[in-house]
Amino acid sequence: MRYETDSILDLDRCHAWHPYASTVNPLPVHEVVGAEGVRLLLADGRELIDGMASWWCMVHGYNHPTLNRALTSQVDKMAHVMFGGLTHAPAATLCARLARMSPQGLERVFLCDSGSVSVEVAMKMAMQYMAARDCPEKCRFLTVRRGYHGDTFHAMSVCDPVNGMHSLFSGSLPRQFFAPEPAIPFDGQWDDADIEPLAGLLRQHAREICAVILEPVVQGAGGMRFYHPGYLRSLRSLCHEAGVLLIFDEIATGFGRSGRLWAADHAGVSPDIMCVGKALTGGYMTLGATLATEDVARTICSAKPGLFMHGPTFMGNPLACAVALASLDLLEQEPWQPRVLRLEQELKQGLEPCRSLPHVADVRVLGAIGVVELDSPVNMAAIQKQFVDRGVWVRPFGKLVYVMPPYVMSREEVAVLTGAVCEVLRADNGIREAGV
Repeated sequence: MRYETDSILDLDRCHAWHPYASTVNPLPVHEVVGAEGVRLLLADGRELIDGMASWWCMVHGYNHPTLNRALTSQVDKMAHVMFGGLTHAPAATLCARLARMSPQGLERVFLCDSGSVSVEVAMKMAMQYMAARDCPEKCRFLTVRRGYHGDTFHAMSVCDPVNGMHSLFSGSLPRQFFAPEPAIPFDGQWDDADIEPLAGLLRQHAREICAVILEPVVQGAGGMRFYHPGYLRSLRSLCHEAGVLLIFDEIATGFGRSGRLWAADHAGVSPDIMCVGKALTGGYMTLGATLATEDVARTICSAKPGLFMHGPTFMGNPLACAVALASLDLLEQEPWQPRVLRLEQELKQGLEPCRSLPHVADVRVLGAIGVVELDSPVNMAAIQKQFVDRGVWVRPFGKLVYVMPPYVMSREEVAVLTGAVCEVLRADNGIREAGV
């Protein structure tokens, strides 16, 4: 049955539960009927320039012919087959490709369903690794505040416990160790004192800690902060000395978003375990992966029960793996890095006028990430409408109005996007929470 526009929106209002949204006081939603390049086509005929790349994953834009062909070609052969005891070309080739292009030493690839699940897998790997080394007491994690690692339970336990979006569940989550977030900005002058609080916690609790986990260089949904790569270089040495594993969460930053293929490349260091997702398939299908060193894999599998205890039903889905390979082909064949560096300059230029506004606390840009931080939280319903009225899709959260556009966005489209951000913030027309 085909429903008219109002019917679709009615069905949505009655039955759909949107992410981070209320069913009692729902935010407005817009029906999308098509997408092309960097634009979303709404049912009412309006087009929106997508400044979010659908939560950062559509790096090649929408309806890309190469990715479309990869899906249709694979679906004619095989849509899915279990990965337990079976393999197939898309999955095996993808694992090899990821191992080849990832930071040095990451040789084993565990495919999974999503970014949050890749974090769960990484944390389970670290715990099982220590158990295999007869150190089962080393089962807790050290991280930094203002981080975000996903919405599943162990992932929530390493998100910021006070200011994070999961504070409601703090009483039910495993108790982890938290150091202050890195303070020195990306382009600041490195000082070893910045990592000393974490180093102190690591020395004090090394007998309990199996791994340090954090987002390298860019803290995403926990605050959209960019910190100095020197922090990662010092952290790599500290973890080695303490005998704990180092986990990098590259779900948001992987595949070029920060201006380097991996955010870890800014520091020139490799983790023991790395999580990827989001842009892995160019945004076409949900897929994540957890990469580990041969030492991690061999240690886990050389002790009881002789295998890693995890196995998603849709692990290694052929459709997702096929489109991921096509997305990686595009990254290697097309000039993604010049595009991202161009976006960086255009975002800096376009968002700079916001810096002089009285309610703006900071403006910062790294790679294809542009952030305007306000001095108070936004009113989501009001600010969203004003962006849509200006023909752009921007979805702020808290005090942050940010954009992470597809890499293929043109100079003219970036100008429209950043211009809309500046106009909305300059007007300051009911966009902040009442009473603030």
